[in-house]
Amino acid sequence: MNFRRHRHREEPEINFIPLIDLLLVILIFLMVTTTYARFSELEVNLPQASGPAEMQKDSRLRVDISASGSYAVDGQAVAGSDVAQLGERLKREAGGKNPAPVVVINADAKASHQAVVTVMEAARLAGLLQLTFATQQGTP
Repeated sequence: MNFRRHRHREEPEINFIPLIDLLLVILIFLMVTTTYARFSELEVNLPQASGPAEMQKDSRLRVDISASGSYAVDGQAVAGSDVAQLGERLKREAGGKNPAPVVVINADAKASHQAVVTVMEAARLAGLLQLTFATQQGTP
């Protein structure tokens, strides 16, 4: 005797609820343990200055620096590129002007940093303590 009954076999089901619960727990764990970087900003109040809009021609001494590192003082090329020669040339060009002229450094955008520092050191040796840099307005 065979008492087997023909039952319908139930199809296996995949239950997604435990999987969703597990993913939510992992997500919460990651959110809690993650450190968030906070960038702080410096608040800078720039100083204000007022003065003449344009310097007198006599109170300026222009030093040009080319991309190759050669110098020119007021349009005249300087032979040699060491600090002492450039300092002597600046002292001669300043020539006791009263007040001491402002040295305007016109450096090419590709001039080396050392070339600019050399002009600054030469101006210090010549006793010219007022320096400024000439720039051109770029396109926005």
